[in-house]
Order: sequence, then C-alpha cells, then structure tokens
Amino acid sequence: MKIAYKWKVFFAIGVSLFTSVASVSMVFVALSDIAYSFDKSLKDVSLVVIIHGLTICALILPMGRLADIVGRKKIFIFGLVISTLGLLFSAYSPSFSFLVFSRILTGVGNAMAQSVGTAMLVSVFPNNERGKAIGSQTTAVSIGAATGPVISGLVLQFYSWQFLFFLTFIPSLISLIFSYMIIDESAVSEKISSKNNFDWIGSLLSGIFVILFIGLIINPYEIPTNSFLFYSLSLLVIFLLLFFIFWELRIDNPMLQLRLFKNYVFTSAVVARFLGFSATTAVRISIPIYLITVKTISEASTGIFLFFSSLFMGIAAQSVGRLADKFSERPFSILGFFILILTIISFSTFNLSTNMIVISFTIIINGFAQGLWNVPNSSTIMGSVPSSYRGVIGAFTNLTRNFGNVFGQAVIASVIAAVMISEGFDVPLDEIKNNPDALLSFLNGWRYAFYLIALFAFGGLSLSIFTKFTNEESK
Repeated sequence: MKIAYKWKVFFAIGVSLFTSVASVSMVFVALSDIAYSFDKSLKDVSLVVIIHGLTICALILPMGRLADIVGRKKIFIFGLVISTLGLLFSAYSPSFSFLVFSRILTGVGNAMAQSVGTAMLVSVFPNNERGKAIGSQTTAVSIGAATGPVISGLVLQFYSWQFLFFLTFIPSLISLIFSYMIIDESAVSEKISSKNNFDWIGSLLSGIFVILFIGLIINPYEIPTNSFLFYSLSLLVIFLLLFFIFWELRIDNPMLQLRLFKNYVFTSAVVARFLGFSATTAVRISIPIYLITVKTISEASTGIFLFFSSLFMGIAAQSVGRLADKFSERPFSILGFFILILTIISFSTFNLSTNMIVISFTIIINGFAQGLWNVPNSSTIMGSVPSSYRGVIGAFTNLTRNFGNVFGQAVIASVIAAVMISEGFDVPLDEIKNNPDALLSFLNGWRYAFYLIALFAFGGLSLSIFTKFTNEESK
C-alpha cells in the first residue's frame, strides 16, 4: 500500500519531535548521575537543562521567520544536523563545560527544527485536515514526554548517562536522513520573495528579552528580588520589550508581524494558550512534589503517574484533531478547558488522606483535558494567519507555550512559598514530610495556589467560548 506523502513528512518531523522531547525528559532523570560524574552539585548541573531551554526560547522565533524567507526545509535540515551533532558530542563529553557547550549546540538545532515543524505539517495536510496534522504532532510530543523518563530510568540501571545521548542520537540521525530524502521544499514553503529581508535587530532584541525575562522568573542563581541588580534587570527587560515593539512596527519586514494581533481570533487564541499552559504546567510540576512529599511515593512510582498523564494527553490529541476537522474546533476547546477546571478544583482538595484511586483518576483525566484544548487551540492560531507567516507563527505558538510553562511554574511555587512563610514555615521541601505543621501549611498553600490556577483555566475557557474559531468561518 502506497503511503501518502503527508504521512511521510509527518514521520520525519514526528521522529525529530519525539527525540527532542524524550531527550529533555531523560536529562531530568539523569541529573544526579551527571552531577556525580563531574563532581558537581545538583544546582550546578541544572545548568545543563536551563541553558538548553533558554537557547531554544531565544532562537525559535527568529528561526521561524528566517525559515519563512529562505525555505523551511533548509532550516529544518540544518537544525537536525546541529542537534544530532549536539547529541553525539553530549554522549562523548570529556568535561562538564563541554557538556554545557553540547547542550547549547543541541538547543540551537532543536530551535531551528521546532520552529518550522508545525508550519511544515500544516502545509502538507489540506486545510480540512489541519486538526489531524496538529493532533498527530501533539501525540508525537506526548509519546516522547511519556517514554523519556521510563527509558532513562531503565537505561541508568545498567549503563552510564552518556548512553542516553547515544540512544537519542540514533533516531535523530534517522529523522535527518529521511527528511533530506523525502521532504520537498516547494511543498512545505511559500514562494520566496527577494524583497523579504531578515530582521536581525528584531531577532537580537527578542532573543535578549526572552533570555532575561525567563531568567528573571526562574532565577536559577537566586538573585534577591529586592536587590539593585534584580530591579535593573527588570527595567532592562521592560525597555527591551518596548523597543522591540517600536522596532517591529517601524520596519517593512519585521520578524514578528505585530499587526496580526489586531485579529481577535489570533489574539484570543494566543492568550488562551498562554493561560492554558500556565495552568497545565503548574499541575505537572506540583503533582510530583505532592506525591513524593505528602504521599511519600517513590520517584519511580511517580514517574508512572506522569507516564499515563502524557499517554492520555496523546490519545486525546489524536482523537480531537480528527473530530475538530469534521465538526468544529470550538466545542472541543471548551470541553478541554472545562474538564481542566474540574480536575484543578479536584487537585485543590488533595490532602494527606486522599485516596490513591482518586489521585490516579484525576491525573489521567487532567492529561486527557490537556490534549483536548491544546490541539484545537493550535489549529485556530495557525489557521488565523496568512500562510506566508506560518513559520514564525508556528514558532510563536511554541514560545507562548514556553512562556506559559515558566509562568505557571513560578506562580505555583511562589504562592505555596508565600503561604508557608506567612504561617512561619520557611523550610526546604525535603524537610516538610518530617514536620506535621509544615506539611499542613504546605497543603494550605497548595489549596490557594490551585484556586489561582483554576482562574487561569477559566480565562482560557472564557476566551474559547467567545472566539469564532477559524474552521467555523468556512461553514
């Protein structure tokens, strides 16, 4: 049976997505082994994760726009070459500094490949199958997120952490070869105009802004928030954002066409995406803490919970993508946010005696809800812009997700910490389980944090209700 061209392209892109997501989740599990190998603290070795993420966030938007100008296949292939080399270098890193360099290299390649993946898929699938394309893409990401920690845990029992990078190098190389042979530039790119010049200044401004903005939120070096340095960096971030807006509105060929935000459908879908990922990421980062600290469950068992959450997210994404193409994006986005709110409210009631069956069911349904709202939201954003901007807007949807991820992590951690400090408990997480009063204070903070997270999800629900989705306009 002859395989349709669109599915060949999906295979090439899907394998690269699976590899990049799985490798990141594998590194999280391997951090302790890496720290031991190079005689570094866990705080120091976390730079391996942070530098990779910051590199992607800083470059993904400029790479998306560059791909719209020079050709999406070129950027995708070049990105795969760089990321594949980065994985190979990581596997044979003789020192910690070389490993950090290798992760930067991998981040550059992943930024290039991820910036165009959505645009390329949407280009080869017909408009009435846009949901199917994005749903399949989300499923590939979900499988990577689900299997990465499991594979890493198994491998590290028998081999060193270096072997993990070699494992991910192999599918990355397969994706590179297959993409080079199969993908046709004319099928995945728009007609290139010689008048379109790349916006170097806008790219530089956005890159510096993204690095500083995310860096201030996660604050890996614990700069005091009331210090002169923190205030100065905050003012610099605001200045960079304002100057970026001024510059992009001033030039003829901006990196990001800000006038697209005049489109209500586009803007509301972007805001809903930010709120949705702020809520879902807050859940994904806090649930392991609850399971390990409050319920005293092992890390391995916690990983199984997260596996099924990601698995059901992938199942929902694959199903809803096809259904949204057939009917409408709106009801599935609304349903996804509604179920998300219900699960968040359920999470807010968790305490010391919450039944494990209830916990398991809520985590699984929460993962399913993530897949329900994410796919129609992405489809709406991609369908609301001209096809010539799909590269940079596809990258922008990923950047919006990353901003939501960082913001959600910061909110849940800040609220819980603020409540505990106000009640007189400023203790490390690993000491909470041994202090009953501190544990109750943690659960108080947990409850208030999830009340706030529920408001984020409610904002996403409201925007989904009052937005006219793109595939409704043609019906």
